[in-house]
Amino acid sequence: MSQTASLPVPPSAPNGGEVAPAFSPLYQQIKALIMRGLQGGEWKPGEAIPSELELAARFKVSQGTVRKAIDELAAENLLVRRQGKGTYVATHNEEKIQYRFLRLQPEEGAPQPMQREFLDCRRLRAPADIVRSLDLRSGDMVVQLRRTLSQAGRPVVLDDIWLPGSLFKGLTAERLTEYRGPLYSLFESEFGVRMIRAEEKIRAICADRSVAALLGVDEGAPLLSVERLSLTYGDRPVELRRGLYNTTQHHYRNELS
Repeated sequence: MSQTASLPVPPSAPNGGEVAPAFSPLYQQIKALIMRGLQGGEWKPGEAIPSELELAARFKVSQGTVRKAIDELAAENLLVRRQGKGTYVATHNEEKIQYRFLRLQPEEGAPQPMQREFLDCRRLRAPADIVRSLDLRSGDMVVQLRRTLSQAGRPVVLDDIWLPGSLFKGLTAERLTEYRGPLYSLFESEFGVRMIRAEEKIRAICADRSVAALLGVDEGAPLLSVERLSLTYGDRPVELRRGLYNTTQHHYRNELS
């Protein structure tokens, strides 16, 4: 887009004077405008965004204000700064972003990529609880995936994944099996759906017979149940993932700040 984006104007009081502004700091407004460009597809994943000077001229603010907005977007893994090259729209192919929602870490050694196996992929009418979680309408179709993630030949995670059918037309078991990159990268590159944040609920459960067989544990073994709702721009829910984690040789690690 080449047009100049306008910033909010303080409202007027009934007597003609100005009331105290109730909007966010200027850099937050610039951040919101950049987010609008990302959401609208003005800059695609992997593409460079304009320089800080160009954005400052476009929005008629200082370069420092733009830099602060970009700093926040980079901290949120939406943009990536590359020394000497510029700032790029992050993709799920970025090494630090690929597994940012998967908090499972081995007890010993550095985290290693997990081997995945898809067990099922089907389209069906969304059950009532999935309708509520994904903000769908009754009768809407969803895609349900089931897979395991393994390390050193041992299953560690059993995932049940639910996706809105309208956003993932053409997603098949064959396509999932042949794709070698991160799952979220497939969603981003082929379906235009980017996961930008997630909410999780965690509790402890015991493995039932069917789950125990898939994870190679004893029936009744303790597992970590992690339900993750992933959202795209505008806080729109686009994935519900229910994972069961075998923490015999792994732990759930989160950094709080």
